Amino acid sequence: MPKASPETMAATAKSTRKPAASKAKTANATTTPKKKATEVQEKKIFVLDTSVILYDHSAIQNFQEHDVAIPITVLEELDNFKKGNDIKNFEAREFIRFIDKLSAEHKLQDWIPLNGKTKGSFKVMMNSTKTGVDAVSIFGDKNDHHILNSAIQMQQEKPENKVVLVTKDINLRLKARALNIVSEDYETGKIQDVADLYTGSDTIEDVATSAVNDLYEQGFCDVEKVLHATPADNHFFVLKSFKNSVLCFYNKAEKRLERVDKNTAYGVKPRNAEQAFALHALMNPNIKLISIQGVAGTGKTLLALASALEQRREYKQIYLARPVVPLSNKDIGYLPGDIKSKLNPYMEPLWDNLKYIQNQYPETSKEYQRLREMVELEKLMITPLAYIRGRSLSNIIFIVDEAQNLTPHEVKTIISRAGENTKIIFTGDIYQIDTPYLDSQSNGLSYLIDRARNHPLYAHITLLKGERSELANLANELL
Repeated sequence: MPKASPETMAATAKSTRKPAASKAKTANATTTPKKKATEVQEKKIFVLDTSVILYDHSAIQNFQEHDVAIPITVLEELDNFKKGNDIKNFEAREFIRFIDKLSAEHKLQDWIPLNGKTKGSFKVMMNSTKTGVDAVSIFGDKNDHHILNSAIQMQQEKPENKVVLVTKDINLRLKARALNIVSEDYETGKIQDVADLYTGSDTIEDVATSAVNDLYEQGFCDVEKVLHATPADNHFFVLKSFKNSVLCFYNKAEKRLERVDKNTAYGVKPRNAEQAFALHALMNPNIKLISIQGVAGTGKTLLALASALEQRREYKQIYLARPVVPLSNKDIGYLPGDIKSKLNPYMEPLWDNLKYIQNQYPETSKEYQRLREMVELEKLMITPLAYIRGRSLSNIIFIVDEAQNLTPHEVKTIISRAGENTKIIFTGDIYQIDTPYLDSQSNGLSYLIDRARNHPLYAHITLLKGERSELANLANELL
């Protein structure tokens, strides 16, 4: 009997690395003073950059027993981020409140114990005169270079400790290394190997003909006929026997494999197996959280929107959203008009997909007119992610496009807004990231795929084949 790939047999998400190295040895009752001196040498001091705090306001607590230093320049930069509705503004405010609470009975320039017996201490580093290398005189008077000086200052103050600058800014890490400062990315929540990221589907060759026949004739078959181990919940398969092949997925509630048909959603028909899998998951009422990953032109957004329109009677509204990643560091406030006018330039790809669906029908048809009415009556509407915090979304299909430009915390925030009868769909390409402090390993979409797999409410599919046009495929394959 053929075996499934190791990917389908995994029952739990992979663990993510912590930013600190291995834990220092714990002293016992007979520890000598000499042993304690060794422990001090093993302890690290992590100097955090502003980018780490804006990525995760709780980062200061994720360095195990090691100590954490916050340059005063970081607090100055956070002061500029504390106002606003974006997630980064929330992160800045939460961190400032946390520091304020911990330091209520301490001086910030002293080492203040962090909560928890296994955690280290933290302090705020003031800018001071130091000897030796000066990053500001070398690179120029910028905040990043003052943070580099803080790391150099800490090296001078604590020569017995290993000092590590932690930043999401790649260029700052390179500058640090040029000055012989050890620098690392903040790795909590980071996926170790994107190449092994869950794809949601597998192809199995040489399947027993009886299993394929059962799927065609009955619509289902016993999982034991195909697999030696139980697959992940809502995992999809292409089963190939000597003569035939069939698409199916694992239904955990029934503990069996069930056939997947290539159904149409509002005039959009899947063109390959992965699209059929994605549409099946999108239309399944028992699956409330879906992620679709794939390169440009694979049909991610189109399938999500078409399935939402097909299910319009089951939900009160369809929300469409994309992270606003402006060019030249200008946010939507620079654009004229109300919030809709400001958002429109960023949401054009969503409107393009809607027009494609609409053009499947004649202008005089009910389907064409219905889409126009849905937009006019705001049953189908664009919503900014910046204002999602604090809301409760019930009876909603929420499509979040370009989810690779979200942080893990932003993805969590969106999902936590879900009320009764809400379905949330994330689409994106983890290799096409437009924000400076995220990559294929640390973005919110990769994090979701890795953490949510094997949950009965969740399904994921990676789309492999471009279907936009032959010209688009040429760009993906050759350029």
